[in-house]
Amino acid sequence: MSNVQETHPKLPALGARSGSRWGQERRLEFIDYRLRWGGQLNRSDLTGFFGISTPQASLDLAEYQRRAPGNLEYDSSDRVYRTSAAFDAVFPSSSHVRYLEDLLRVAVSPDLPYGSFLGGHPPVAVVPRPWRRLDASVVICVVEAIRQNRALNVRYQSLSNPVPSERLLTPHALASDGYRWHMRAYCHQKGEFRDFLLSRILEVSGREVDRSRGEEDLAWSTMVQLVLAPHPGLEAAHRAVIELDYGMTDGECVLTCRQSLLFYVLQQLGLAEEECARPATRQQIVLRNREEVERLLPLGEVK
Repeated sequence: MSNVQETHPKLPALGARSGSRWGQERRLEFIDYRLRWGGQLNRSDLTGFFGISTPQASLDLAEYQRRAPGNLEYDSSDRVYRTSAAFDAVFPSSSHVRYLEDLLRVAVSPDLPYGSFLGGHPPVAVVPRPWRRLDASVVICVVEAIRQNRALNVRYQSLSNPVPSERLLTPHALASDGYRWHMRAYCHQKGEFRDFLLSRILEVSGREVDRSRGEEDLAWSTMVQLVLAPHPGLEAAHRAVIELDYGMTDGECVLTCRQSLLFYVLQQLGLAEEECARPATRQQIVLRNREEVERLLPLGEVK
């Protein structure tokens, strides 16, 4: 079974500006990234992005060559450094995962500075999604409450009740299902942990001192493995395509997620219902350990 993911460090979401001072390690990451995904760079790329001097850019390139001998070649006719045939990325931040994330950010919000190392890049588009209403002041209150171990008095609009209710909630984490942002919080009225949509918090009317509750949320801390496989109703050639798509080994792969997120994962994979409900060509994948996973589903979805 395969469950390999490429990891990389998170980088600050700051745009470069003239005169900014960055550490050399960050500049070496930039060189590595541009060589892998741009195929070339020169000193002006470094001086323009980081606001450093040309001599400093030369020192950085020399240091990169020392650490990664054979990764770049100097083209004297065009006065640029080009990626060599033997190139091997030095930094995890040059991963394909990071590059595709940078492209996605450009597609979603091209005008916002994210501090990515992207230079020239291919045209990129993303399937549009309706934007959920979010109040910045509410998000700030939730983040502060998590940091300070506080409970929030909120007015919340649930889907099950047309009348907003007053609730005392102690949030300990944030989660995204790819479409909506939730806070994972202890509901003092219900005496249990639940998911609450940030877009449905109408007002934060007060804060109370509480304690750290994250370690008590077993559904958040419990990790669940979903064993995915091609639909057995597919022809052999089609099953091989699905195995290729999902990087399966021996006909299956494992997806790991938090127990509290199981409901959303199954929804997005089209696995919330029994696989026989749809034709094999539309369903494409099945959940091999459905019985085990369904026992771990939370009692209720998002409130």
